[in-house]
Amino acid sequence: MNTHTGRIEIDSKGDILKARQAAREVAEEIGLGTTDTTRIVTAVSELARNIYLYAGEGAMEWERIPEQNRRGLTFIFEDDGPGIDDLNGALKGECSTSNGMGRGLSGTQTLMDDMEIETEPGEGTTIRIRKWE
Repeated sequence: MNTHTGRIEIDSKGDILKARQAAREVAEEIGLGTTDTTRIVTAVSELARNIYLYAGEGAMEWERIPEQNRRGLTFIFEDDGPGIDDLNGALKGECSTSNGMGRGLSGTQTLMDDMEIETEPGEGTTIRIRKWE
C-alpha cells in the first residue's frame, strides 16, 4: 500500500472487509506488532460495521502520525446517519440498537489508545481512533 493517508467509502458489507484489509496493511507497514494490528482491525471492523448498519453509508479515512519517538495511526469514521442518542450508555456498553451485546463502542475504546466521538442525533457521527506504536 505504502501511503500515508487513505479513504474507503463504506456502503456495503464488502466495504467492511476492505476497511479491515486496509487497516491491517497500514498497521503492518508502519511496523506494529500482531497484537496491536489485531486490535486495530477489530476496532475498524466494528466502526465500519456500525456505519453500514446504522447510517447506511459513510467513510473511513486513515493517516499515519509521525512523532519524534513513536509512530501511530489515526482512523476517522464519518457518516450522516441518525447519530447516537445515548452516547454515555453506548460508551458504557449499556445499550444496543441491533440486538447485539451493545459493547461495540466501549470495546473499541478499550482496544485503542485514544477515541473521540462527535455525534448529534439526526445529524451523523464522527469517530476518531488512534493507536500508537
